Amino acid sequence: MTYVKRFLGFWYDFIVGDDWTIAAGVVGGLALTGLLARRGVEAWWLMPLAVTVVLAVSLWRELRRAG
Repeated sequence: MTYVKRFLGFWYDFIVGDDWTIAAGVVGGLALTGLLARRGVEAWWLMPLAVTVVLAVSLWRELRRAG
């Protein structure tokens, strides 16, 4: 059982890391891209946009926190 907990802990730490909001933003971008693609919309542009927005918001939050 310890092996399973450590294995799952590794993957949680690897995917979520220090900031769960970045992981949530990427998952949201993937879900929205998938929905649009399923409806026939060319959604290749959405993931780069989502990652850029999530990164900018994350940097802005950290810069505000640092003072």
